[in-house]
Formats: sequence, structure tokens, C-alpha cells
Amino acid sequence: MTILIREDEGGVAMLTLNRPEALNALSEAMLTALQAQLDAIAVDPKVRVVIIRGAGKAFCAGHDLREMQAARQAPDGGRAYYNALFAQCARMMTSITRLPQPVIAEVHGIATAAGCQLVATCDLAVAAQTARFGVNGVNIGLFCSTPMVALTRNVPAKKAFEMLVTGEFIDAEEARRIGLINRIAPEGEQGAAARALAEVIAAKLPVAVRTGKSAFYTQAEMPLEAAYAYAGRVMAENMIHRDTAEGVEAFLQKRPPQWPA
Repeated sequence: MTILIREDEGGVAMLTLNRPEALNALSEAMLTALQAQLDAIAVDPKVRVVIIRGAGKAFCAGHDLREMQAARQAPDGGRAYYNALFAQCARMMTSITRLPQPVIAEVHGIATAAGCQLVATCDLAVAAQTARFGVNGVNIGLFCSTPMVALTRNVPAKKAFEMLVTGEFIDAEEARRIGLINRIAPEGEQGAAARALAEVIAAKLPVAVRTGKSAFYTQAEMPLEAAYAYAGRVMAENMIHRDTAEGVEAFLQKRPPQWPA
């Protein structure tokens, strides 16, 4: 069985986590497959937006605990394995942020631990009304330290810490209220809602979206004055692009822009 399915249509690449029997847990193989596809998409000019979703009854239940538990049998108790695993996961998550194209999480069922981290890492998220989210590792004695990195960059600090130390789940309405997700759809309609959002983005000028995504994350790590100086340079470069010139001219002439396909 293919554990990660890629389907491209109309400038949108859909990546489906396909381990439904394991609630799409992020095994080593799944992380490797995701990394390979993200690396390929990064240099694919035909892809304008990415959607990540899960097969079966859940989005993603986090790391594969069976694999992790088996690693305890190593002479070092699994230390080298765990360090390598979390480094591999961090690289994949960082690749989503650094990917030129926007990435949308399409969530149903549960998104827990590293699965919730995946939602928080994606640029946008659309969830079914019945979806639930949690960083619940603390319930089994494992604080979700790596999911914490993405979570604390999405939601208010006190709410993130509450989720991390209680292991309690939140519903889709709460997830939207605190900024973990963008939109909610009725159960079973989250796919159409995610695709509709992707199509809106895919219709924009690709160079503007790619430039904007990179600048969005870069300036967020800067002090205010440095961020403005950097963003000004980025915007100037964007402005002198020939396709931006066409977009502005079309706006002034009250006609649709004639951008390359």
C-alpha cells in the first residue's frame, strides 16, 4: 500500500496520508515520503497550492508510538533513534514553512500530538465541524515539546500551555477561535472547502504568493524596524516584476489581468 498519495489537479497538489489503520501516524516511512514530496513540489512550477489530508477516520494521530517503543530495545535505550526521529520530523515540518507554495491542512477526525503540530505548521487549515485537536502526549508521560514549537507560533501562550500540560482536546470552534485553524465546514464537506480555498489562492499571481509567503515568515522573526526595512525591499522587487506591472495596469484599466498560465 502506498502510504502517501499525491494527486495534482489545476495547480493544486493533494497529499493524502494513507495509513488509516494507524490513524495516519507519522512513522519514519511517512516522514520520509512527505519529505520527498515536499522537496519535489518545491521545485515544481506547476504546483501553486498544496493540501495535506488524511485517509480513513482521522487526519493524523501523531508519531508512531509502536515504532518509538520498539526503539527502547537498542543498547542506548533508544536515545540515538529518538534524536534522529525528532530531527527528521523537524526537518519535514520546517520544509512546509519554507515551501514556496502555501500549504493547507484539511482536517477531520482527530489531529493529535505531532498531528496537531502538522496542522499548526501548515500555512492555513480547514477543518470539519467534528474535528478535535490536542497535544496530549503528557497523558502518557511524554510532554509534546516539538509540537509545542508550532503550536506556540499559532495560538496565545496561555492557551498553548494549557493544552500542553492538561492534554485536553479542543473542538473545531475553539481551534478557530484561538487561531489554530481558519475555516470550519460541515462533516464530509471539509475537502470541498479546502479545495475552494486552494483555488482562490491558485488563481493569484504565483510570484506574488511565493514572495509573500517567504516574506511573511522571515519578517515575523525580525524586530519591527528591521521587518519594515526588509518588507520594503521585498515589496519593491515584487513591484518591478513584469507580471505585477500587468496586474496593476489591468486594475487601472478595469479589466482582468493577462497573466501567464
